[in-house]
Amino acid sequence: MAWKHDTIAGTDGKARCGWATADPIYETYHDTEWGRPLKDDRALFELLTLEGCQAGLSWITVLRKREHYRKVYDGFDPARIARYTPAKLAKLLADPGIIRHKGKIEASVSNAKAYLALVEREGSFSKFLWSFVGGKPKKNRPRSLKDVPARSAESDAMSKALQKAGFKFVGSTICYAFMQASGMVDDHVAGCHRHRKE
Repeated sequence: MAWKHDTIAGTDGKARCGWATADPIYETYHDTEWGRPLKDDRALFELLTLEGCQAGLSWITVLRKREHYRKVYDGFDPARIARYTPAKLAKLLADPGIIRHKGKIEASVSNAKAYLALVEREGSFSKFLWSFVGGKPKKNRPRSLKDVPARSAESDAMSKALQKAGFKFVGSTICYAFMQASGMVDDHVAGCHRHRKE
């Protein structure tokens, strides 16, 4: 997606990355979550699930539905999601509070099963995912949004490993967005008030 400006002034006057349009939900997300290191296994599973649901849509659409997702997806508890029945999937598919895409809903269940198997094998979902950036945030510090890639060698490797582990909707572009959101990479642009904050 192309943005008109690298940064945009928010409702509070602060300059933010150009994708964080002057919407209170986006502003709060940009300031308090995006690009901040996330290490909790369940929170990472939730974020990866939501990134998969976002495919082909805008992230603000997912953010507006996130609280309802948490409610109907049992707090993104992988053990519970892995046991979802066809009746539960039909109920989710009929729920206007989430993105009603059959493939994405079915993938959330198969991904929960893949998550449980991976954690049993690796011991930690977080440690496994963070290994693709050497265990610490990669601070890219782009000068403009044009400098922000849609994918990277690290996201290519993560995507390949997750697919091999049985995950779906984890292409390299989705993985890169996930890495940005979880703070594995820091892509706050120059001029953004979060640039070089940490």
